[in-house]
Amino acid sequence: MSMTREEMDAKVDEHFAFEGDDDVEGARSFYETLFGDLSESQVQCLRRLYGDRFVVDESVWRGKAPGKPFGLDGRGRPLEFRLLHVIEFADSGDIKRENVWIDLAAIIRQLPQV
Repeated sequence: MSMTREEMDAKVDEHFAFEGDDDVEGARSFYETLFGDLSESQVQCLRRLYGDRFVVDESVWRGKAPGKPFGLDGRGRPLEFRLLHVIEFADSGDIKRENVWIDLAAIIRQLPQV
């Protein structure tokens, strides 16, 4: 069963809203730590590419790093980095699988360790 772009967008946007609202129950374990390390999250979608039951989302995350995101001491500094999500949907329309890549080089440049 194919999904429309609008159906895919609704599921992806709902998922990102869980993350943006620090809704641990909506996302869960990995995010418990990540939400402590990053704050004031804003995600801006740059573009989305669509296929049959999958979407590729390129976004920019902006916020602050009060904790130790990705093992780096944030010290409350502002942070901005690109994210690439590849999201697959099940026949039911639910998210079946999500792969995420982050621009770690940009994070390292912005959070130099002294």
